[in-house]
Amino acid sequence: CAWSIERPPGDTAGCTFCHTSPEERCSTCHQRHQFDPKVARKSEQCKTRHWGKDHRDWEAYDIGLHGTVYQINKWDPKQFDWTKKLADADYVGPTCQYCHMRGGHHNIQRFSTVYTSMGMSMADRGAPIWKEKRDRWASVCDDCHSPRFAKENLQAMDESVKDAGLKYRETFKVAEDLVKDGVADPMPKDLCPDWSGQHVWSLKIGAYHDDPAFGGKAGESGEFRMSNCSDIERLCFESVGYFQTYIMKGMSHGSWNDATYSDGSFGMDRWLVNVKQDASQARRPAAIEKKVGITWVPESFWKTGEWLDQLTGPYIVKNHPGKTIFDLCPDPGWLDTHHAPAEEV
Repeated sequence: CAWSIERPPGDTAGCTFCHTSPEERCSTCHQRHQFDPKVARKSEQCKTRHWGKDHRDWEAYDIGLHGTVYQINKWDPKQFDWTKKLADADYVGPTCQYCHMRGGHHNIQRFSTVYTSMGMSMADRGAPIWKEKRDRWASVCDDCHSPRFAKENLQAMDESVKDAGLKYRETFKVAEDLVKDGVADPMPKDLCPDWSGQHVWSLKIGAYHDDPAFGGKAGESGEFRMSNCSDIERLCFESVGYFQTYIMKGMSHGSWNDATYSDGSFGMDRWLVNVKQDASQARRPAAIEKKVGITWVPESFWKTGEWLDQLTGPYIVKNHPGKTIFDLCPDPGWLDTHHAPAEEV
């Protein structure tokens, strides 16, 4: 992810420990030195990696209805017999594994989200690939619930994500207009380069390549910044990267409180208000400066600093002038968001 790639290694140790060697290893779930299938069938085995700001699976499950049933009954072998294979399991409530590895199927993505980017992007739910996933989801719920119940919950999630998308677009539009009007502080050109070595506005991912208002040239797009960016950009990032994800995760795991009150839709409300407030405060002095003829010069600490100089962007510009990370990567397919293979999407 961009917010990991842009930073020095020590900043993202927690990311790399999960997203490098442990991925797709048997010992990730079965525990090295023990390798007991009974351990791998328990929800807590997923907890170390599937929780936190931008992948709030454990929290959504744990405080939802299914997680509550699990926590209360997991000690009772009559309710949860861990000696049985998943294909033979007859639990009183679902574990992570029961739904996502139904029948012991080890391709977890087979039962993964019907949305893209952890709920941050809307999927074309009419396309065959999404219909297949949605039908598969409903078939898992049918083990304990009626088909109508499963489809109604999917519809409820659709509506929640749709409403979140309205806030997402409104939040970004306020920030976008600041950049277009040249009153955002700092502007993309006033920052040190992003992790790809460019000065494109970070909230225009894969879009508006040819619009100079966002600092991009033909074929360029922004890369998410989580550090060294304006407060408004960070709020926009957190609105979609955190709160909108909470909404989808909460609704999909039966944690409706999490989707609404805890951090979800109420959180997006608050961040939208904050972005509007920040935008108002930015425009008022900008209007005065324009009237009296003051040209604002951004502070130098946005461009350089002991820590900033360790970021990927400045390193590329210094050591490979005229290049971007896409030029330097011998096989950029996994990085280049503009040409991701359809089967990976």
